[in-house]
Parts: sequence; structure tokens; C-alpha cells
Amino acid sequence: MSEEAEKTKRLIDFKKKIETRIEGLEAELKEQQTALELINQILLEKGFKHPEIKSGASPEPASKERISDVEPEETAAPFEPESARTLKSGSGETLAQLYVESDVLHVVLAEDKAFKINTPPFNQFLVQRVLLKMQERDNELVRNGQLDPDKILCFDIIRDGDFVREILIRNFDSDRLRELGSSIRWTLEKMREKTSPTS
Repeated sequence: MSEEAEKTKRLIDFKKKIETRIEGLEAELKEQQTALELINQILLEKGFKHPEIKSGASPEPASKERISDVEPEETAAPFEPESARTLKSGSGETLAQLYVESDVLHVVLAEDKAFKINTPPFNQFLVQRVLLKMQERDNELVRNGQLDPDKILCFDIIRDGDFVREILIRNFDSDRLRELGSSIRWTLEKMREKTSPTS
């Protein structure tokens, strides 16, 4: 076998090794992603999120269950919103009011609607695929030194029993505000369709 043919054979063998290694890494990545999703779901069910976010000290009324560990100081007193917006369904039903104050987005769900915490796609889409994904992106930026840890997006879900009453979201920019508004409206509309007597 010529020297050139030998080099070609070695390159082909090396290429096969790389391809096999890539397949193994892809399989491992899928396993890790599945494990992470499972862990996130378990933490959500236990009412806990991201331990690196410190708890505040302000108390919450006993009738409201905490979902995340960020205390909503803004709920302790009335506030003057810098901007307000009504989220409506395609049929014109009011789903929620959005109030923005400083870096806090208040999402106050319509009181005449029964938005339960376990009604899809609240946990599966809004919490897991939107809010937690934004947190994960921010955590990655912090690890890379591109974001201050105090600027990580964090959120708090205020419940009254099984019913979601308000969502507080901190540390977002204008792009995220638009994405959040759209995602929340879509989520609430789908939840409403599932709980509406006519559905």
C-alpha cells in the first residue's frame, strides 16, 4: 500500500472514531436534558426554584402558596404602574392585566376566570419553556461573566389554593417584555379554552 493510501486509510479510521464519539456525546446530551427536565419538574412540584436566588423577608398571607422563593415586596403596598396593558383572548375576553413598574412586571389574572396552576399549558409551557429557559440563559451569561448575578430573571407565582392570582417577573428587557406578554396571553387563552364550559 502506498504512503498516500495509508494516510487516507488513517484519516477514514479517524473520521469514523470522531463520528462514533459525536453519536455518544449526542446520546449523553439527550440523557442529561431529560434528567434536567425531570429535576425541574420535581422542583416545581415541591414549590422551589433555583436556590441561588435569595429569599426576601417580607411575609406572605397564609392563604397564598409560594411557588418560587422570591418574596414579592411590591405586593405589600399599592404601586403606580409606569405602563399598563390588558391581555385579551381572540374573542375579546379579558385574561389579565399587565403592569410594569421599574424592573417588575405584575401579571394580575382576571378574577372572574378560574386559572388553576395544573391546567395545561401553564407549567409545561409558560413555566418550563419560557420562564425557566430565560433563567437558564441568564445563568449561562453569569457563568461567562457577561451578566451580573443580581440581573438574572426571576419570577414569583402567587396562588390562592390551586388558583393562580398573580405572576411577578423581575429583570427583563424590552425584547423579553414583548415575548413574555405574548407567551402569557397565549398560555392563558389555552387554559381558558380548557376550562370554558363550552369547550
